[in-house]
Amino acid sequence: MSRSTQLLIIDPQNDFCDLPEDWLPRSPLTGAAIAPALPVAGAHADMQRLGSWLAAQGGRLDGISITLDSHQAYDIAHPAFWRRANGAAVEPFTQIAAAQVRAGEYLPRDTCALPRALGYLDTLEAQGRYQLMVWPLHCEIGSWGHGVHAGVLAACRQWQERRQRAVHHVFKGMNPWTEHYSAIRAEVPDARDPETGINQGLLARLHASDLVVIAGEAGSHCVRATTEHIVQHWDGERSRLVLLTDCMSPVAGFESAQQEFVRRMLDMGV
Repeated sequence: MSRSTQLLIIDPQNDFCDLPEDWLPRSPLTGAAIAPALPVAGAHADMQRLGSWLAAQGGRLDGISITLDSHQAYDIAHPAFWRRANGAAVEPFTQIAAAQVRAGEYLPRDTCALPRALGYLDTLEAQGRYQLMVWPLHCEIGSWGHGVHAGVLAACRQWQERRQRAVHHVFKGMNPWTEHYSAIRAEVPDARDPETGINQGLLARLHASDLVVIAGEAGSHCVRATTEHIVQHWDGERSRLVLLTDCMSPVAGFESAQQEFVRRMLDMGV
């Protein structure tokens, strides 16, 4: 019996890649180069390696799933949502705790959003996985940064033509009231939005393969969160899950988070 293998590529998007200057497009509005919004050091090389691996191994892959971080400017984890007590902007890479909001240090720009924002922060912090991070606006729906790294995109196009089947895409992060690192579920699912709950369809697709190979960005956040949730809902042998550790890199300052994640997954049999 043949062994079925699927590749899961997590957020291989332009905004996460430290692309060189000659890879950058120009804004038709200003003429300036459009730079990645949240580049991860090493991500461009990761995606080039992944594209080469996919070109070489594509004939052995029965399926490819790609997750896409997908946001709008108005989002609880973006600067447009928040202000400081004096009305000043909140800079990217600011962490916000529920206690700081209660003290008035940080507040939603829309005062009506305060109760819901506090409820989210309380639930998020009680889980003990993450504290809210205000990220730069990234992977804005419809933008160049939302698109897939050109090398990975070309390799996926070649695979589709060769295998005569489509890549499966998973969009995450469109709900502005919750962070959505994992492709399996949002950090705090929104009861009013089933898209933030457990993605049973993706889990079933992965379970249908004998081997699931996982790569993408960033190893400290979205790869980590997605893999942790897959393992949490995995009924079979964990050795069926393979991490391509040379095709992922951590967000700067979170290197230890990726290292700890990889060690823990190895200990669990991944």
